[in-house]
Amino acid sequence: MTTPAELQTQLDALQEARASGARRVLTHTNGVKKEIEFRTDAELAAAIADLERRLGGTAARVTYVQSSKGF
Repeated sequence: MTTPAELQTQLDALQEARASGARRVLTHTNGVKKEIEFRTDAELAAAIADLERRLGGTAARVTYVQSSKGF
């Protein structure tokens, strides 16, 4: 199973590659190096969106409650 920290590392690598215009990304997951080459920017964008979606469920959520007496 991939931990949230590993997912974040993968996401960071993909975002950095996309920002620089690269289509080839080298990642390390569970001690295994992987080199992934995306054919199009759309594929890279889809991979980024998938990781963001997967990380969305693990993020801490904060709710602030405000109340008054109604005066």
